[in-house]
Amino acid sequence: MAEVVSGVWRVVSARVGAGFPGVPANHLASRPQGEVTEGCRLPVLRRNQDNEDEWPLAEILSVKDISGRKLFYVHYIDFNKRLDEWVTHDRLDLKKIQFPKKEAKTPTKNGLPGSRPSSPEREVRKTLDLSLQPASTPASGKTLPIPVQITLRFNLPKEREAVPGEPDQPLSSSSCVQPNHRTTKRKVEVVSPATPVPASTETTQASVFPQNGSARRAVAAQPGRKRKSNCLGTDEDSQDSSDGIPSAPRMTGSLVSDRSHDDIITRMKNIECIELGRHRLKPWYFSPYPQELTTLPVLYLCEFCLKYVKSLKCLQRHLTKCDLRHPPGNEIYRKGTISFFEIDGRKNKSYSQNLCLLAKCFLDHKTLYYDTDPFLFYVMTEYDCKGFHIVGYFSKEKESTEDYNVACILTLPPYQRRGYGKLLIEFSYELSKVEGKTGTPEKPLSDLGLLSYRSYWSQTILEILMNLKSENGERPQITINEISEITSIKKEDVISTLQYLNLINYYKGQYILTLSEDIVDGHERAMLKRILRIDSKCLHFTPKDWSKRGKW
Repeated sequence: MAEVVSGVWRVVSARVGAGFPGVPANHLASRPQGEVTEGCRLPVLRRNQDNEDEWPLAEILSVKDISGRKLFYVHYIDFNKRLDEWVTHDRLDLKKIQFPKKEAKTPTKNGLPGSRPSSPEREVRKTLDLSLQPASTPASGKTLPIPVQITLRFNLPKEREAVPGEPDQPLSSSSCVQPNHRTTKRKVEVVSPATPVPASTETTQASVFPQNGSARRAVAAQPGRKRKSNCLGTDEDSQDSSDGIPSAPRMTGSLVSDRSHDDIITRMKNIECIELGRHRLKPWYFSPYPQELTTLPVLYLCEFCLKYVKSLKCLQRHLTKCDLRHPPGNEIYRKGTISFFEIDGRKNKSYSQNLCLLAKCFLDHKTLYYDTDPFLFYVMTEYDCKGFHIVGYFSKEKESTEDYNVACILTLPPYQRRGYGKLLIEFSYELSKVEGKTGTPEKPLSDLGLLSYRSYWSQTILEILMNLKSENGERPQITINEISEITSIKKEDVISTLQYLNLINYYKGQYILTLSEDIVDGHERAMLKRILRIDSKCLHFTPKDWSKRGKW
């Protein structure tokens, strides 16, 4: 009898394992019995980019039952949310399951008790929060180096005047650039030596933790005074606010998402598929489309007005009535088949809202405001005999107090990795040049956005440095301000890019900027691939003074 039972068990386990390649039958057969609930963590089988099986740790966000078959929505820990998916029971490794722990009920800020299941991720976050506490004030006799990067002109406040007679010190990875009154000129590779100043204010620990695959340094503010400049780390750019602490999103203008109110609903993709013209798109993130449309296998969008409908028949009926063959608004740029349209969020509210809904499917770091009045939208299109088809877009505030020239930026997935992203970025800076301003994108950037901006900044700055002409046999001269004025890239982004490229070195008491052969060769190869460029002669754009409310 025992042999029969054992034989039956072997047959059942072989059947289960046979349906899932790479999963041994005895592995599934020996699973412990236990109900998988929301909040559990366990390894889940998935295929990687090399089409190989792997078992990354994942968190169960939701469970649903379809015709007696359980499906689990999983988020792979340390992976981007766009990889989240529904999986079957057979892809779960129940032997290594981690059940959520119940925290003791403790009073919250409102005085109300709260008990939220803890997870390893939250425990790590608590540890990081503790590591960000300010360090003790250094002894008054110690000094900190104030490096002068490339011929950057600094304006030093009176309370931070340089102390003569102190020895030069090299730039450390945690040093901050402070302004200096003196105007310094330098040959393209050599800069004036660093001058140390007394460390009279409170310093902080440089706590580094991973974010989007890169290290980021968090520095607390100096008490009693607003910081004039950020540390020159290779952090994602000066993503923090001016006082070193991320500020809450502004209710008007900003599209930055406040992640503190995330819940299970917004963490899960709610649209299965979107048909836009000749493309079918698989969304990456949650987007607040109407609830009744989230259960459809395909959501249909008009590619010209972006109106969403529930069926192909409804779309066909809509197309017989839709007169648009291009985005509404003014066409301000055209070269070849590429055009840009400027759309006022107040005058074309319906189109702007539909564009935001579509963009939210592929942007996780931004939120959605139905009040689109404070924004301008610049939509890039590709023209053919049927009309102007949307490729990507970026939005910007009509009035930005923080020099933002981009709020959201997106290239639709079918057009990614074809140079359109850099074209959008280049166009945003071309508008800033016409406006006579320097600009920077609103933070935080997504992982793909950060890669695109770093690549654009690097290529643009290297292009300027390599085209400098020497005079009288001496090295050519340029300052950070001049680079910023030529490119309209904000000075903080110029400095962070130079450090990211590791161009700044300390040599014989001076900071020098060196371009190695590898950097030059890599830049030349990259520029050969960059075929799409903005032609300023094809831009027909007149900036408006949005401070006058009558123009809204």
